[in-house]
Amino acid sequence: MAAIFALGWGGWYLAKRGFGRQWRDRVVEELHKRGVEASVRRLTLDPVRGLIAQDVRIFDFKNRENTLAVISEIALDINYAALLHHQPFLNALDVRGAELTIPTASAGTPATYPRITDFRAHIYFPPEQIYVSQAEGMFGGLRISATGQLIKRNDYKPSGEISEEEWSQRMMLIQRVADELRRFNFPGETPSLQVKFSGDLSQFEAARAEATLRADRLQRGTYEMKDLAVAAEWTNQTLNVTQCEWKDTAGSFSGRTSWSRETKVADFQARSTLDAKQFLGAIGFEQFLADLTLNSPPLIELSGSGNFAETPLRVSVIGRAVVENFAYRTVPFLKLSGDFSWDGERGMLRGLRLRHESGELTADLLEAPGDFRFNLESNIEPSTLRAITSPEVTRFLGEWEWRRPPTVRFSLHGESRAPATWMGDGTIALQRTRFRGAWMNGANANVHLDKGALTFDNFRVTRDEGVGTGSFTYDFLKREVRLKEVKTNLRPAETIVWIEPKLFKHVAPYKFRQPPSIVANGVIHFGAPNDSLELKVDAPAGMDYVFLGKTLPVDRVSGRLLFTDNRLQLTEIAGRLFNGDVRGGADISLAKGDPHYQANLALEGIDFPRIADLYFKYETPRGRLSGSYDWTGLGSDARSMRGQGSVRVNDGDIFAIPVFGPLSVLIGAIIPGVGYSLAHKANASFTIKEGVIHTDDFKVSGKLFGMVGNGDVRFLDDKLDFDIRVDANGPAILLTPVYKLFEYKGEGSISKPNWHPKRF
Repeated sequence: MAAIFALGWGGWYLAKRGFGRQWRDRVVEELHKRGVEASVRRLTLDPVRGLIAQDVRIFDFKNRENTLAVISEIALDINYAALLHHQPFLNALDVRGAELTIPTASAGTPATYPRITDFRAHIYFPPEQIYVSQAEGMFGGLRISATGQLIKRNDYKPSGEISEEEWSQRMMLIQRVADELRRFNFPGETPSLQVKFSGDLSQFEAARAEATLRADRLQRGTYEMKDLAVAAEWTNQTLNVTQCEWKDTAGSFSGRTSWSRETKVADFQARSTLDAKQFLGAIGFEQFLADLTLNSPPLIELSGSGNFAETPLRVSVIGRAVVENFAYRTVPFLKLSGDFSWDGERGMLRGLRLRHESGELTADLLEAPGDFRFNLESNIEPSTLRAITSPEVTRFLGEWEWRRPPTVRFSLHGESRAPATWMGDGTIALQRTRFRGAWMNGANANVHLDKGALTFDNFRVTRDEGVGTGSFTYDFLKREVRLKEVKTNLRPAETIVWIEPKLFKHVAPYKFRQPPSIVANGVIHFGAPNDSLELKVDAPAGMDYVFLGKTLPVDRVSGRLLFTDNRLQLTEIAGRLFNGDVRGGADISLAKGDPHYQANLALEGIDFPRIADLYFKYETPRGRLSGSYDWTGLGSDARSMRGQGSVRVNDGDIFAIPVFGPLSVLIGAIIPGVGYSLAHKANASFTIKEGVIHTDDFKVSGKLFGMVGNGDVRFLDDKLDFDIRVDANGPAILLTPVYKLFEYKGEGSISKPNWHPKRF
């Protein structure tokens, strides 16, 4: 009875408290002999399953510092007779419903370590072998099963140790796989991974393994994969993925790859018609196609290799891509196709074709160290390319409107992809086109690119009224436009916006009857000072110009306009006005908030009757007007005008000027017949200030009599303050004392002056 009690108590003690350290060490030593490096925290006895090793930690046999796994419990199949005789006693290991934890170095807490749950395995230890009849468990929702055998000879010696860096990389890979699996859902049957292996434990890297992964449905976010099938093998230290296939709602993927552990070189092939945008979004690379809207799955075929022994990683790839019915940043395209290649240093696009409803673009590109080449042919509407160009080019293209797309051919080369290094030549031809609001019927030019400056040589622009030719350069680096011998007979007010829109308001006042001949040279900067644009104008048909509220019909106009930094200078202005000559010039400020200007005007032999009729609605049969005027002012503010000048009328009727008209009646009443006889010659010098014309030497001369006077004409306020007296010429000078009695005062308004004698 005591023996039975002692036996029972001993069984209870071993089941609850376990064996001592000596027995655990013997088990650990036995595992070591079998090729398994481990530690056992607790060793107990189960009445049914026998010896149970709990919290077993499995180490890398080559380096005990590296923990491979932690298993909750393992049942030991023991040959007790051999155990008592100190002979090899471990027949097999049996694992049921255990948890296998992989303590990756990068994990923060044990709860985040990758785990295999519901782990079951049966491992036999025939002489010099480790045989796994079946091992399976759940890892991240994936059912894993493995079978195989390893040779473990009695004279086993492990191969070279793994470096800490390589071990860390392996653990990080396992952790990454576990993290990625957690992001998947499996709405269909549980996916399975089956592994078969064999090899020699002393040359574990040379072992052979085969793996097959099958999954009915996998879902990650909104992306779902169907019929996943992967087959891989490890042999001769080479990983071969012979099959990798799956489908989605748009298409399918198939590929293969291989990697050699010895050479660190991998090669691959793949073909895809997947929903690329949704797939990349599911794996965290949605930014690559963020600007694309795909209405059909793209076709991508590629093959290549990578050398992982080089730093940085060197990859070579060659392939082709076809995308139909897509949009880039809201711009729709019909098709994009082309071949591509990249070897880590040199890249090439060949036969690139981009189709749009407006036309087609074809291109070839080569990029290599110190060499960049690009060939382009296009009849596509350029505005469709605004979505893929730089902000400056986008703004420039936005100023155009094409009825039909231009035809462009261009070839360029440079030292790199940096536009500042590019040089190239080509041609461009436009049909009905509008640029900055002004239409042209057609245009063509030779195009030359040199380090950021695009030059249009020998261009020819046609409009209904004429033609423009010459050369101009858009320099995107210096941010300027350079014109060279640009000759036109186009309407300036409409075409000046092609050069610089801000100049329109300064050209618009000049109303040419027929388009003038213009020669333009100079430089215009984009938003910067130091502009210098010269326009030489010749208008044989003349122009209409508004001066002091009246339109002057000037014939045969010529002159020179110089636009500089916030300044317009008009020089050498000449023309014909009412059968006389007119000359002038001006210096006008274009600065914002500074409207000041200065100008000069000279008249010679102008038909006085036509001037009198235009400005005063007074008919006179004869007379020639000459004079000059120099003044300054502030924009259209007439009161700010300051100036001085002189005027002369020969063989004309001064009383054609309404302000002096009543004098002819008044003087004629006192001295019959004298009034109109005075108007043979008149002259005066004058000043203008604050809306007041002032003269001190107004003089009208006739054959016998004349007039002299002085005073103010307030033309802005319609007021008059003027003194005149009758003077004598020739024989009539003897009557001078008498005529001095005929002095007159003009007051009141200019339109209705009140002339009255000062002495009567």
